[in-house]
Amino acid sequence: MFPRNLVRRIPKNTSPHWQNAAANRMSSLIGHVLLKTRAPPATHFYVCRRTLSTPTPMVNVSDLSMERYHALSDATMTTLLERLEDLLDTVGNDAYEVDYHSGVLTLNLGTHGTYVINKQPPNKQIWLSSPLSGPKRYDYIPESDDWRYVRDGMGLGELLDEEITDMLRTKVSLHLEGVAAQIQE
Repeated sequence: MFPRNLVRRIPKNTSPHWQNAAANRMSSLIGHVLLKTRAPPATHFYVCRRTLSTPTPMVNVSDLSMERYHALSDATMTTLLERLEDLLDTVGNDAYEVDYHSGVLTLNLGTHGTYVINKQPPNKQIWLSSPLSGPKRYDYIPESDDWRYVRDGMGLGELLDEEITDMLRTKVSLHLEGVAAQIQE
C-alpha cells in the first residue's frame, strides 16, 4: 500500500520512553500519521511525509525564435570560451583548463571544482552547474541584453565574475553583457 521507504516501524516491546522518543523524532523531522492496519498489535506503523525544501521550478516561455536563441547562445558561449582561455593563460596554472564541445563548456579549476555551462535549446536557456552555487538556468532578457537567472535576477557573467574572482583571488571581468551587439544580422 505504501512504499517501504516511507514506513517506519516502532516495536511495541520497546520501553514507552523510547517509543515516544522515536515517534517524536519522526514527527518533528517529517511528520507522522498513525495507520490502522491488520498488522499484529505489537507494531505501530507511521507514514513519513516528505517535504521539499526547494520551491517548484519556474517555467518560462521564451519569445525567442529558435534561430535567434542559437545565435545569442552561440555568441555567448564563444565569447565565454575566448575570455576564459585568456584568463587561464594569464593565471598560468597547468591544472586549470577550459574545453568546449557540442554546446557544452567545461571549466576545470583543479581543486576549486568544475563549472559546466551548456545550451538547452528546448527551453531556450543556458544552464550552469557551479561548484559553489549549484545549478542555475539562465534566460535571455532582451531589456538588459544579458542571460539572467530569473529567481535572483543575477546575470551569468556577474555570477561567474564573482565566483571565479573569489576562487582565483584575482579580479575577473568576463564582460558577457551586450550579447546582441556581437551578432551579425
